[in-house]
Amino acid sequence: MRHREAGRDLRVVRAGQRPRPVRTLKLMICRLWRGWTTRDNADAYERIVRGQVIPGIEARRIPGFRSIDLVRRERDHDVEFMTLMWFDTLDSVKAFTGEDYEVAHVPAEARAVLADFDKRSAHYEVLDHRAQPG
Repeated sequence: MRHREAGRDLRVVRAGQRPRPVRTLKLMICRLWRGWTTRDNADAYERIVRGQVIPGIEARRIPGFRSIDLVRRERDHDVEFMTLMWFDTLDSVKAFTGEDYEVAHVPAEARAVLADFDKRSAHYEVLDHRAQPG
C-alpha cells in the first residue's frame, strides 16, 4: 500500500510482509489527445501525422519532451487516433504549446482529414512508470 505525503512516497508494510524497495520516479507528464476520421481518410491522416506532424515536433528539440506515441483504433463507424506525449514537466508542455498548454496542436493538413477532434488535450501526472525487463 502506498501513501503520498508532502511529495514523499511512503510504503505501509503489513505484519509478515517484507518491505519492498521504494523506487524514486522522476515526475513526468502525459499529454493525451484524440481525433477521429472516416475510414476513407484514416490512412491519409496517419501519413500526415507520421510523415509531417511528429517529425516537425521532434525537430523543435523541445527541452523536457521525451517521446510521442501514436495509436489507432478501428471502430464500426470511424477510426480513432490518440497521441500520448511524454514530458518532464508542465513547463516543458508550455514550451511546446504556449501558456494555454491544454490547447490542441492540430496543423491544418491534419484538420482537413479529421471528422472531429479534441479541442483541448488532457494532462496527467504519471505516478508510476515501470520498464519491463526485455
